[in-house]
Amino acid sequence: MNSRQWVALAAGTACLALSSAAYATATAEEAARLGKDLTAVGATAAGNGDGTIPAWIGGKNFDDNIKTQTPQSLEILRQQFEVVRTKSPGDFDALLKYLDSFTLADYPAISKQIDTIIGKLPKSVSELSADQQAAAKQVPGFPADGNLQALAKRQREQIGGGGKFEAPQFIITKDNLAKYGDHLTAGQKAMFAKYPDYKMIVYPTVRSAFFPDQINQATIKNATSASLKGTDDVEGAVLGFPFPIPKTGAEVLWNHKMRYRGAAVRRYNNQAIVKQDGSYKITKLVEDVKFKYSNLKEANPGTKILLYYLSEVLSPPRVAGQLILVHESSGAGGSGRDAWIYNPGLGRVNRAPDVGYDNPYIGTDGEQFNDQVDVFNGALDRYDWKLLGKKDMYIAYDSFLINAPLIKYKDIIRPGHINQNLARYELHRVWVVDATLKAGLRHQFKRRTFYVDEDSWAIAAVDDYDNRDQLWKVQEAQLITVPFVPTVTGIPEIIYDLQSGRYFITALSNEDKISDFKVDFKDDYFSPNNLNHKSQTK
Repeated sequence: MNSRQWVALAAGTACLALSSAAYATATAEEAARLGKDLTAVGATAAGNGDGTIPAWIGGKNFDDNIKTQTPQSLEILRQQFEVVRTKSPGDFDALLKYLDSFTLADYPAISKQIDTIIGKLPKSVSELSADQQAAAKQVPGFPADGNLQALAKRQREQIGGGGKFEAPQFIITKDNLAKYGDHLTAGQKAMFAKYPDYKMIVYPTVRSAFFPDQINQATIKNATSASLKGTDDVEGAVLGFPFPIPKTGAEVLWNHKMRYRGAAVRRYNNQAIVKQDGSYKITKLVEDVKFKYSNLKEANPGTKILLYYLSEVLSPPRVAGQLILVHESSGAGGSGRDAWIYNPGLGRVNRAPDVGYDNPYIGTDGEQFNDQVDVFNGALDRYDWKLLGKKDMYIAYDSFLINAPLIKYKDIIRPGHINQNLARYELHRVWVVDATLKAGLRHQFKRRTFYVDEDSWAIAAVDDYDNRDQLWKVQEAQLITVPFVPTVTGIPEIIYDLQSGRYFITALSNEDKISDFKVDFKDDYFSPNNLNHKSQTK
């Protein structure tokens, strides 16, 4: 899309934003496009005119073996990578040497080195220890022949842009920035201006986001039944994305908030505040979430409860034992959130009215606000929302390397910014939404610009401006399709502070257990009474 087309589209959609009440739902004619020239969740199915964005392929990118992997089978594979690392550390050192001096010419050697490491994984059950063999027999999704080499190869080919999509196309640097500027966010341009070594390695685009059929069908129905009252009261939506054909910026954000992420998850979240010199300490959390709205395991028609969330800080010792409980809802008034917190220093559970908006999230030293968790969450009521339209943008997507057990946190975290040699950028169509702080209301961000992936409704990037209208923070989610759920999520997520030179990185997964996306929770697990009980065991 050229700049003239972008301006025209922005002008047209801005008019829609000013009259959102008249466009509460899609028309029957518009909804009839879903599952045809639009995907079931509302993305343009075709590629773009010049072929730089391909047609959507969705779940066809993954075979059934990959789709049916379980947390237990993936955890065994992760552990076996550690066994190989212990036996052959030189192979990993060689990979990192190539990655540290990344050029396009290096990539065949990088690919070959990854193959070398994968080639040292077990090819049969007999190569596992007796205990591992016994455990593997009980694990759903574990290869019957025990061939972890083949499993790892298929994962690499299908998850994170492997196979024919693996070779990078070009690298954006400060020297050729002007050539690609129309497809970069203001935040990305600011990173190039602040850090001379910043780069973006661009790969072929893979559009493999997909969701269960029940979510797709529910989304099609929602197109003509769902509406948004004000900024925070969603009505008439059941199970699927509420607004596959959005008419306002707020509707786009609600698609992100109500997207399908499975029924529940126990996430082993590792995060860090990175100082200017690159030093950091890892904070470990366990986060339990039950998604009530888009839950295929239980019937919740018309529910106003979006999710339940319970987190516990495991380390470092000075903050260990802190518990946060959140009930997130739509249309509840106020922030749409009830929250409770247990602080070991106080020794009691308290209601937490400040778990929202720009109040700092615990343990982040102010580098992440509560409403920046999951890139954005919580109430929309303090902002005016304007839908600017769609634009072709380079966003972080499909990185196999940055999430692989091949890589340690020290290989990702660098001074100023993450190791950009591990990040993968692709050209995708995104919805662009501008949020401007309402007169008389308070938030440390006066304006925010969101870039939302059209295929998944996951937020890929945000530009955050302070009250002097200066770009302050740059958010980036490294999006990846998780076919075992299936969903699209950001792992990791980064918030760059352009003023302090620090950054916050969360959802690191390389050195901890695989998140349990098959876990089940009863609702009363997330009750204040249960939080009290848990606190008494600390």
